[in-house]
Order: sequence, then C-alpha cells, then structure tokens
Amino acid sequence: MIASTRRIAACALAAALCLFLCFGLSAVSAAKASPASRPVVVLDAGHGGIDPGVVGTDTGVRESELNLSVVKILEELFAEAGFCVVLTRTGAGGLYGLPVGSCKQRDMQARRRIIEESRPNIVLSIHQNTFPADRSRRGGQVFYRQGDAAARTLAEGIQRQLNALGGGRYEPLAGDYYVLNCTRYTSVIVECGFLSNPQEEALLCTEGYRRSLARAVFYGALAFFA
Repeated sequence: MIASTRRIAACALAAALCLFLCFGLSAVSAAKASPASRPVVVLDAGHGGIDPGVVGTDTGVRESELNLSVVKILEELFAEAGFCVVLTRTGAGGLYGLPVGSCKQRDMQARRRIIEESRPNIVLSIHQNTFPADRSRRGGQVFYRQGDAAARTLAEGIQRQLNALGGGRYEPLAGDYYVLNCTRYTSVIVECGFLSNPQEEALLCTEGYRRSLARAVFYGALAFFA
C-alpha cells in the first residue's frame, strides 16, 4: 500500500513538473519571438550604500550585498529568456546621491522613477529577512499589494517555488510597503531568507544557494507570464 501510494505521488509530481515546464517554455518562446514587444521586468536590489539593510547574525554579511548578488543572477536568467531587464541598482551604492539629508527618501524616490520610466510588466524587489526573537525561522516569503489581483498571482507563483526549496511553508502576504504602493505596476517583494537563522545565513553566503533562490524566483515569475 505504501509503495503504491508513493508511485501515485511520484507520477503526480512528474505530471505537474511537465505541465509547469511546458507553460514556462511557452512564456520564454513568446518573449524571444517578439523582441519589439518583449515583456519588461524591473529588478530592485533592496538597500545599498550607507543603508546595509539587515546584517547576518554570525557572519555579519550585509543584506544589500546579498540582494544585489541575487538580482545579478536574475538579470542573467531573464535576459537569456528574452525579457527586457532593468535594474534599479547596479552597484554597491545607494540611489540617493550625496550621503547627506534624507538619503532614504531620495533613494526610494529614485527607485520609483526608474520603475515608472521602465513601464514594466512586473517588478521584483529582492530582500533578506530577520527575526531575532526566533532564530529557527527560515525560508522565503513573498509580499504583494493588498487588493492587487495580478500581484497576488505573481506572489503565489514565486512563493510556491520558494517553498519547494524546503526552507518553509508560507503563503504570500499582503504588505503595506513603499515599493509595492509607489506605482501602479505589478510589484512584489521577495524576502529570500532569514539572516537571523544560522543555517540559512550560511546558505545565503554561498553562490550555489543564491542561484537556487534566483531560479525559484525566475520560474515563479514565468508561471505568471504563462
């Protein structure tokens, strides 16, 4: 009975994977077939410059560095698939100009301008999480704008892929964040993992795991386009 159940589960998983790959490849083919109307994705690496974001509990790694690393991998994946890719932040610095006055406000306004000028199909804002009160918490979490059906669909696709990595079993959540609300474009925030969790922090410090994360986000986005 157990063996039979396992065979049924394996067949179901194989069928689901085949269906997903077919949809994903269709989206990629469509993107490459019409370069004049390629879908546009804005990749936003959170924080930067004098704003490091959260910091790893054990290694001291800066969230801003990890965010940019994941975004660079995503840039490769989307570009190879035929998407037009725009990055809000391409280097370690912030977008605020001189480090005086209201740097955070200027930085966020600059990100909004880039998004609006790009007129994207989707915006993916990449971040890292922390929860020092419970260092066992781990896994990716996706946020979308309350009431935005398209953003919720995008968040659900990415969340499924992140959950498949084994870090946690989460549902996407509605969030009241500037990058989600500052434009009308379909936007989500992807919190890739918890830098307060020692095991996940160690994983996030490896390029191999960051590539796995980027692929999960990428495939989740492909499902949205399919």
